[in-house]
Amino acid sequence: QVQLVESGGELVQAGGSLRLSCQASKNIFRLGAMGWYRQAPGKERELVAQITYIGDTIGSTKYGDAVKGRFTISVATVEKAAYLQMSALKPEDTAVYYCNAVLTPLDSDVPSVYWGQGTQVTVSS
Repeated sequence: QVQLVESGGELVQAGGSLRLSCQASKNIFRLGAMGWYRQAPGKERELVAQITYIGDTIGSTKYGDAVKGRFTISVATVEKAAYLQMSALKPEDTAVYYCNAVLTPLDSDVPSVYWGQGTQVTVSS
């Protein structure tokens, strides 16, 4: 069974930085995309950043408007890991951050969407 495990969420002051990590289990044949979404209380889940693959190479990267210029996504493809470097954090960045992946497991030939359990990021003013 494929799992995504996030880590790195914590309480940080406004203006500070934080790095989130997402580790996927190893039973993966191919990655289609890896990224981060977030959901604040009372709001819908929104895209933070995503990397899309073409074959085994990175095809494109996109960011949500609210985080452009402040957050950077990176991936370690062989290790099946994704990272989110967050800088110049604002109180409105407070949310549960979810790792997301579109991937094909080893025991399947159909890509599916997977989610992690989420990690809480709280930015104090």
